[in-house]
Amino acid sequence: MRLIAIVLGLALLAVAAAYFFLPAGSLPGFFPGFEAGSDRIHVKHGLVSLAVAVVLLGLGWWRGRTA
Repeated sequence: MRLIAIVLGLALLAVAAAYFFLPAGSLPGFFPGFEAGSDRIHVKHGLVSLAVAVVLLGLGWWRGRTA
């Protein structure tokens, strides 16, 4: 459980960075919010990804302390 939470948390940190730094037209096609040719940055998608990553990393840290 701990390892899965940490790996998913790190993956979501990378997804959040992509949402913050890449315009919608440069996102991978399977990302929600991909719009071909768009220069828009998806801040809300990035914030949600970041929040879930923090929760998962916190869960991984907490599980490591109690196990």
